[in-house]
Amino acid sequence: MPQPVALVTGASTGIGFETAKKLSGRGFTVYAGARRVEKMEPLKAFGVRVLALDVTDEESMAAAVEGILAAHGRIDVLVNNAGYGSYGSLEEVELAEGRRQFDVNVFGLARMTQLVLPAMRAAAQGRIINVSSIGGKMYEPLGAWYHATKFAVEGLSDSLRLELKPHGIKVAIIEPAGTQTEWGAISGESLLATSGHGPYMDQARIVAAALASTDGSAMSTHPEVIADAIVHAATSARPKTRYPVGKGARAILTLRRLLPDTVFDVVLWSIYKRFSR
Repeated sequence: MPQPVALVTGASTGIGFETAKKLSGRGFTVYAGARRVEKMEPLKAFGVRVLALDVTDEESMAAAVEGILAAHGRIDVLVNNAGYGSYGSLEEVELAEGRRQFDVNVFGLARMTQLVLPAMRAAAQGRIINVSSIGGKMYEPLGAWYHATKFAVEGLSDSLRLELKPHGIKVAIIEPAGTQTEWGAISGESLLATSGHGPYMDQARIVAAALASTDGSAMSTHPEVIADAIVHAATSARPKTRYPVGKGARAILTLRRLLPDTVFDVVLWSIYKRFSR
C-alpha cells in the first residue's frame, strides 16, 4: 500500500506544527501549510513537506490541494487547524474583523474540505479532522466573534459527519482547552488593543490576563497532547466523533452541560478574576 497522505493547515506553530511531526512519525507523507513558511522550516528535519497556504485565498488553497493530488493522486487526511482568536467587545470590534474571523476559522475550513472531498469520495475513504475548541461549547465575555466561529465549526462538523458517512469518509472534532502556544498572548493583545481603554476596560484586563496565562500556565496543556488526539482521529479504525482534550476540558464541558446558564456565568467569571490578582 502507498503511504497515506495528510495535509495539515495552520502548521507554523503549536498544534499544527506538532501534528505534522507526529503524523510523519506514524508513516504519513505529510504536507504542512501556513502563511509563515519560514516558521515551518524545522519540520523538514522530520520529513514533512512545507508549503505556503493562506486559507482566506482561493488560489492558494486550490494550488496546495492540486499540487498534492498531482504528486500522489490522493489525500487521505485533512487536518483543518488554521485559526485564530480575535477578542473584544461586540460593540467595539469592527464588522470587518468579525468577517475575517469567520473567513479564517469557518469559511477557510469549509473551502479546504470542499477541495479535498472529490478525491476522498473517489477513493471511498478519508478523514476530515476539524480543530474546534471547548470554546465551541462554552463562551467567554468579550469573545463573541471567536466563540461564534467555533460554535459554527461544531455544527458544520456534525452535519458533515452524517453526509459523508455513506462515502466512507470519517469526520472528527478536536476540542482543546487552554494550550501552551502563542495563541493566548496574541488573543489577549488584540483584546486590549480593541477594548482595553473604553467602557469595557475592566473586563478586558481580566480576560486578557486569563488568555495570556495559557502560554505557560500549569493549567494549560502542551500542544503535543492535542496532536496525539489528532493522530488517534487520523489512524484509529473507529475514531471518536469528538475529542475534548487538555487540562480541564472535560470538567469545564461537564459543568457547562449541567449548570444553568446564570450559575455557569458566575463560575466562569470567578475563575477569570483569579488570573487578574
